[in-house]
Amino acid sequence: MSNFWKEFNGPVFSLAPMEDVTDTVFREIVLGMAAPGKLHVVFTEFTSVEGMNHPVGRNRVSERLIVNDSERELLKKMNVKLVAQIWGRSPEIYNKVARHLTENYQFDGIDINMGCPVKKVVKQGACSALIGEPSLAKEIIQAAKEGTNLPVSVKTRTGIKQHQTEEWIAQLLEVEPAAIILHGRTQRMQSEGDANWNEIAKAVALKNQISPTLPLHGNGDVFSYANGLKKIEETGVSGVMVGRGIFQNPWFFDPEKTEVTKEERIEKLIQHTRLFEQTWGGRKNFNILKRFYKIYLNSFEGAVKMRADLMEVKNYQEVYSYFG
Repeated sequence: MSNFWKEFNGPVFSLAPMEDVTDTVFREIVLGMAAPGKLHVVFTEFTSVEGMNHPVGRNRVSERLIVNDSERELLKKMNVKLVAQIWGRSPEIYNKVARHLTENYQFDGIDINMGCPVKKVVKQGACSALIGEPSLAKEIIQAAKEGTNLPVSVKTRTGIKQHQTEEWIAQLLEVEPAAIILHGRTQRMQSEGDANWNEIAKAVALKNQISPTLPLHGNGDVFSYANGLKKIEETGVSGVMVGRGIFQNPWFFDPEKTEVTKEERIEKLIQHTRLFEQTWGGRKNFNILKRFYKIYLNSFEGAVKMRADLMEVKNYQEVYSYFG
């Protein structure tokens, strides 16, 4: 089995999987704004293995795995890998879904979500709850690996109520995932406080002792490309995953672009809206777009009023009419 995570030269940057954010539309928008060689991996929204295994629910859940032809072309042109992120707690179902994804899709890898701290997910014993069940977590990774010839990575956190980084990472290393992406917060921290990159550095040091060739990437509070490079240098991680940083600057992966005009921001907003309408029509709630409007419309005179106005629009046509 080839492992693309080990084939990169130099620092690696990825766009984090985010609920109601990293669908095929937003991934395409970000790819279109990235400079060549600055973005290496993108992820789907996290997808339930139980939902994918359900004969009735599969159609709805599998919308999270849609890849537009136009995105596919950009992925190829930019040489960016696309990874399907999945979650759940049944090893048997992980095995089935990994096999299904391999046989019916064109993903470059599969990632297991062992990091989401959302309470309704944790109550199901999935995602970051698995940090407290290392035996089950290892069984899940092994089952997924046995169901596919794609590299299977894991995205996780440093602990549940407190950092237990070395103990937890040592468990994961036993089953040799293709890569580990470590968010420098515990489950309890959610998105609060500062991501602890010292804990990520501890994980790198441990990994270097046990499995030196396994890529370990860091995640948390990376708000500029330069800052990501600094984190890589300071901690020894193989790469950096960017989450909320993309909301502060959608042009994150083009570090040379320090000035973005009002016209460029509006153009990107309209492009995003048209692509969202073409892709989803009435299948997704139009209001999802408003979180993106907030990230495009800033840093110019009149942006505050424009954002406020667009929070009141009710459909695609009102957006197009607003900008004439």
